[in-house]
Order: sequence, then C-alpha cells, then structure tokens
Amino acid sequence: MSGLWDWSLRVWAADGVQNAGLDLQDAQGQNLPLLLWAAWCAQTGRTPDADDIEAACDTARVWQETTVAPLRAIRRQLKVRIPDYADDDREALRAQVKAIELDAERRLLAALEALAPAPSGAAKPVLPALIAVAREWSPITPRRSLELLADRLPA
Repeated sequence: MSGLWDWSLRVWAADGVQNAGLDLQDAQGQNLPLLLWAAWCAQTGRTPDADDIEAACDTARVWQETTVAPLRAIRRQLKVRIPDYADDDREALRAQVKAIELDAERRLLAALEALAPAPSGAAKPVLPALIAVAREWSPITPRRSLELLADRLPA
C-alpha cells in the first residue's frame, strides 16, 4: 500500500483529476491536499471520525494560511512580466518558488497522513469522504465539483 504522497502523484496524473482538483481549489475555495487525503483514506479502507476530520482541517488550514497560500501568491505574481526585469530571471525564480510550494504541499500531505486512522477494512466510496471533509472545510459544499473529482479518481 503506497503512502499518501505517492498515491497523490499517481492519481494527479489520471485524466481529468488536475482540472477537477484545481477547480475545487481555485473556484470553490477547497483545500486540494485535504480532499486528496479524504479520497486516499476512503480508497485505503480508512474511516476518519469527526475528530480526525476536524484535526485534518485544522492542520490544513494553518499550513494553507501560513505557507501554501503565500507561496502560491508569489508564484502567480511571478507569472506576469516585471518591467526592467529579465524574463529568464523571473521564470527561474518562479520555478524555485513553485518547487518550494510543491514541497510545502508534500509536507502537508505527510502531516495529514500522520493524522489518518489505520485501515479498518475494504476500500470505501470516495464521494462521502470528500463531502465530509468539504463540509468541515467551508460552509458551502460544492457537491457537483466533488462528484466530478470522485468520478475522475482512479481506484
């Protein structure tokens, strides 16, 4: 059984997962690593209880606010040309920030994996797990977008 990071890399490469995940992150305000954690838990037979989900959301929220969101904002700012600054230098710096942002997400996934309960049976449906986490994360549950992500995730 692979860990959350390896699992995430595998499913991220599946057709449609990136688009569905980025829509949930950018347009719906969800935390993508947290949603991946929920799906991984379901697919690996783990059943987080309400306390586990709350702890995972708290961990993701702190990491999102202090680390991932600021890095993402800098990376996105560097996407735009800067007057009197060489494009090659800007792109090189943007690539470094992107690598740090990815490392921050990897570390968040490791922290979330540490919060996951042990497997307790067979794989479970992904959609209920995604909904449970999305409900704890925000007051609006983007059900159709979560359904799309659940449909795109390989088993």
